[in-house]
Amino acid sequence: MRSVNADSAASPDGRKWDQIDWPTVHRRVRRLQTRIAKATRDRNWRRVKALQRFLVNSFSAKALAAKRVSENDGKRTPGVDGEIWSTPEAKWQAIQRLGSRGLRPQPLRRVYIPKRGSNTKMRPLGIPAMIDRAQQALHLQGLEPVAETQADPHSYGFRRGRGTQDAIARVFTLLAVDGDSKARNSGERRGLTTGAPVGDLGDCWFVDVVYGVIEARSAAIGGRSSDPCFLVLDFAPMLRRTIPA
Repeated sequence: MRSVNADSAASPDGRKWDQIDWPTVHRRVRRLQTRIAKATRDRNWRRVKALQRFLVNSFSAKALAAKRVSENDGKRTPGVDGEIWSTPEAKWQAIQRLGSRGLRPQPLRRVYIPKRGSNTKMRPLGIPAMIDRAQQALHLQGLEPVAETQADPHSYGFRRGRGTQDAIARVFTLLAVDGDSKARNSGERRGLTTGAPVGDLGDCWFVDVVYGVIEARSAAIGGRSSDPCFLVLDFAPMLRRTIPA
């Protein structure tokens, strides 16, 4: 493992990295991503492509990409070239190497790590070089606005700014919130303990399935945990009913 250009001769580059105005960098990237998202909504693909090219070649996007891969949890894990960016000089020089032309990714460094839940089985893990990780982070900034604009508004897995709590809130809204008086009366007849209104989805077997799966998971691990999924149990008395024969 080697750190790139960490000697004193590169110290001016280190000062340049330390002088980057990060709030301005974030603001410029965010503004360009907003323009890409707007062009995507308008289905102006020529403009989308032009803005993406402008973004990935901008200094701000390259600086953010270098910052992301050099300051995350994998910053001390090198690829096949043994290179890490542990100094301000190396990070600054990485910005100069990033771009959208002449991309030649290096092979992955293959290592084997223990398989989750097993002390004997191993699984392979491919580790890209630092420069390839930075290239991925750079181009992600141009692709993400398009993907987020066109994605399902109610998908929550691997989405920026979304998590388990959002999915739980969505399920609760679908199953429990409806102002229709007929649904309320139906819910009371079926034995809902709170008498809260429920919608059409509340009168189906899915409620019991959700409750049963989470209850079984709780029993399997020996009680409730801090997992956000267990928040559903707080709403279970309102949602659960007896499945008709």
